[in-house]
Amino acid sequence: QVQLVESGGGLVQVGGSLRLSCAASGNIATIDVMGWYRQAPGKQRELVASITGGGITNYVDSVKGRFTISRDSTKTIGYLEMNSLTFDDTAVYYCNVRLLFGGVYWGQGTQVTVSS
Repeated sequence: QVQLVESGGGLVQVGGSLRLSCAASGNIATIDVMGWYRQAPGKQRELVASITGGGITNYVDSVKGRFTISRDSTKTIGYLEMNSLTFDDTAVYYCNVRLLFGGVYWGQGTQVTVSS
C-alpha cells in the first residue's frame, strides 16, 4: 500500500506559477514511476508528466517548456513546477505512482484554477 498526499494547488492568474507537491508514504521502496494527471470539467483525465526512478521524464505536448516534473533524493516526494499558466491548465491535478511489481495508486487531487 502507498498513500499519496498532494498539496500546492490554488488560484493563480494567467501567466503565473504554481508548484504542486506529492508526498508518498507506506511501501515507498517499490515506487517506480511517479506521474501527474489532470482532469478538467467535462474532459477525460490526461497524463501531464511522468518521471521514472532513473529520472527519465515525459510530458504532454501542451505543457512542454512550461512544466517541470521532479522527485527529491529519496524519490518519495514528487513535484510539478508549473509556469506560464493558461486557462487551459485549470483542472484537478492528481499524483499517481506505479510500483515496480504492479499496483497503481492515486492521490486525492488538488484543484488548480487559472483566472484572468
